[in-house]
Formats: sequence, structure tokens, C-alpha cells
Amino acid sequence: MKLQFNKYYFIIFIVLFIIETLIAIYLKDGFIRHTFGDYLVVILLYCFFKSFIQTKPIHIALAVLLIAFTIEFSQLFNVLSLFDLQESSLAKIVFGSTFHVSDLLAYTLGIATVIIVELKRNPNGSN
Repeated sequence: MKLQFNKYYFIIFIVLFIIETLIAIYLKDGFIRHTFGDYLVVILLYCFFKSFIQTKPIHIALAVLLIAFTIEFSQLFNVLSLFDLQESSLAKIVFGSTFHVSDLLAYTLGIATVIIVELKRNPNGSN
């Protein structure tokens, strides 16, 4: 693992961040907001980490999936109320407030997409 800026992944991160922001602002419910947004957010996180860390794609992909699952399961156990953050808008945006199994599926499909794209870009699976 090596720290190195990658403009390609950073540009993708910025584009996905804009898309996610637009989804959050303009779509209050439905498939795009609740499922496709979760699918995109793990790709966004992958691109963010890949913008600064040079390592095998599978390592970053699995780390992002672990982060996403951890946040989702924290919703199941209502962690925000444990830290008295249930009224914090920022905490709700970052950590969410309701657990859904479908979110776990969306995260998994997002990371599967990342892995497939990375394998097509670089079949030997290196950085």
C-alpha cells in the first residue's frame, strides 16, 4: 500500500459526489433515492479511497464494503441514540437512521460492480 494521488479516481469521486448530492436534494423517496443511492455511495467511497491509496482494488473494495455494512448494522442497533445524536441532521445523513436488508444488497452489488470494472481494466488485479 502506498499513498499516491490518482486524478482519474478523484474525478470519478467528484462526479459521483455531485450525483449523490442531487439525489439527496431533489429525490425524497423511491428506488433512486433509497436503493440506487446506496449502490452509488460505495462506488463513490471506493473512488475516494482509490484517489489517495495505491493498492490492490480488492483490498479497498472489501474495506469499503466493511465500512458500509458496519454503518448499516449500526442503524439496526440504533447507535445514534446511544451517543445522543438522534436529533443531529449531519449524523443522520452520514450514518442513516433505519436498517434495511436491501441496503446491504445494494452495497454488495455496488462493490461487485467495482470489482468487475477493475478486473476488466486490469485483468491481473494489480494496483
